[in-house]
Amino acid sequence: MAKIKITQIKSVIDRNERQKRTIAALGLRKINQSVEVEANDAIIGMIRAVNHLVAVEKI
Repeated sequence: MAKIKITQIKSVIDRNERQKRTIAALGLRKINQSVEVEANDAIIGMIRAVNHLVAVEKI
């Protein structure tokens, strides 16, 4: 599978608990932090749920 880089670009303050937990499950803790993960169906689904809070780029 391809790797993708996920960067948190917005805060999780005033977001619902589900979005906060999704961001945490992706491995993100603060704004401008990035993680590189394998692009599988579970990760892509999590990205769709919080796409307004993250930026995604293919590696």
